[in-house]
Amino acid sequence: MNTKTISMCQGKGSLSHNNREFSAKNIDSSRTADNIVFVQQDLGETYDQLFGAAVERYNARQKRNDRRIPDYFQHLFNREPSKSVITGANKQKSFYEDLVQIGTKDDTGVGTPDAEIAVDCLREYMEGFQQRNPNFHVFNAVMHLDEATPHLHIDYVPIGHFDRGLDTRNAMAKALEEMGYGKGANAINRWRLSEWEVLHQICLAHSIKISEPKKSRGYSYTTEEYGKHQDEIKRLEEEKAQALTERDEARSELDKAAKKKIKLDEIEGIEAKESMFGKKVTLSKEDYDKLSDAAKKYVAMVKTNKKLKSEYDTAMQERDAMKMKLTAVSIELAVYKKKEEEKALFTREKMKKEAKRISREDELSRELKKAKAFISACGLSADYQQFRYNSTTRKNVLE
Repeated sequence: MNTKTISMCQGKGSLSHNNREFSAKNIDSSRTADNIVFVQQDLGETYDQLFGAAVERYNARQKRNDRRIPDYFQHLFNREPSKSVITGANKQKSFYEDLVQIGTKDDTGVGTPDAEIAVDCLREYMEGFQQRNPNFHVFNAVMHLDEATPHLHIDYVPIGHFDRGLDTRNAMAKALEEMGYGKGANAINRWRLSEWEVLHQICLAHSIKISEPKKSRGYSYTTEEYGKHQDEIKRLEEEKAQALTERDEARSELDKAAKKKIKLDEIEGIEAKESMFGKKVTLSKEDYDKLSDAAKKYVAMVKTNKKLKSEYDTAMQERDAMKMKLTAVSIELAVYKKKEEEKALFTREKMKKEAKRISREDELSRELKKAKAFISACGLSADYQQFRYNSTTRKNVLE
C-alpha cells in the first residue's frame, strides 16, 4: 500500500450539503444510501440542550427584565438557527465543522480496497471523537461515500464554563483551554496536531503508512514547522506584552498630568471679590483652602527643587574634582612608566657592554695562552721573560 496523506481542515459548515438535502454535481446519488450517519440533531434543540439550564440560572439572578436572555441563539446571532454557519458580531460562530479525509481520489478512491480500509479508520476515529473532546458537542456527523474519496464532516458546538455571568457558553477558546490545549491562537493548531496523531496511529494499526501533514486550510504545519511557529508566536507575544506595559506606563503618566491640570484649572477658576476694606479681596472658605493647599504644595515643590539643584551642583563639583585627580594621576603614572622604561633600557645597554667586555677578555686570555705555548715550544721562554722585565722597567722609568 502506498504512503497516504491525512487531511484535516475546517469545513464550510453546510448541514444541507452534509445531510444530502440537495444533490451537487460531485455527488453520485446512487451511492448516497451508503453514507454513514453517526449523529443528526437539530441545531436549535442542541442549543436548548447545552445552554438552556445555564440561561435559566442566569435569568433567575437578574433583577432587571432587560438583562434577561429570552433565547441564547437569538442573543448571540440575532436570528433563528440556520443550516449554515452564522458568524456573530464578535466573530463567534453558531457551530464549527471539521473535514477529515485519508488519501486522495487517486490512491483511495471510493470502491477500492484502500478506500474500504480508510472507511474503517475514519469510523474508528469518529467513534472516539466525542470522548476525546468532551467540550465539543457533536450534533451532526456524517461520512460521505457518494463522492470521490471517503471523508468525514464533523459539526460541533464548543462549550466553555465561566465563574461570572452566563456560566455555560458557546466559547471555542475556553473549550480548548479546558481540554488542555492552552490559550491563544495556537490552541486550535495544538488540538488539530493532537487529532492528526490520533488518526495517524489508527492508520498505522491498519497498515496504512502516512506522510507528513499536508498544508491545508486547517492544520498547516509539519511537526518541525509547528515548533518554529510556536517559538515565533512566543517571541511576538513577549514583544506585545512589553508594548502593553509601556503603553500602560504612558497612560499612567498622562493621568498624573491630567490630574495636575485639573488642580490648576480649579485654582484659575477661583473668583476674587473686592472687600469692604479697600483693595483687599475676599475668598470663600473652599477657595481659600484650595489656594492655601496649592501654595503649600508650591512652596514644598520649590524647596524640593532647590534641594535637588544643590545636590546636583555638589555632585557635579565632586565629579569635576575627581576628573582633575584622575588626570593628575594619569600624568604621574605616565612619567613613572617612562622613567621605568628608560631605567630598564639603561640596564639592558650596560649589561650588553659588560658582556662584550668579558667576552673580549676571555678571547685575549686565550690568545695569550696560545702565544706563551708557542714561545715555550720555540725555546724562547727565557728571552720572553727578559723582554717582559725590560718592558716593565722602561714603563716605570717613564712614569
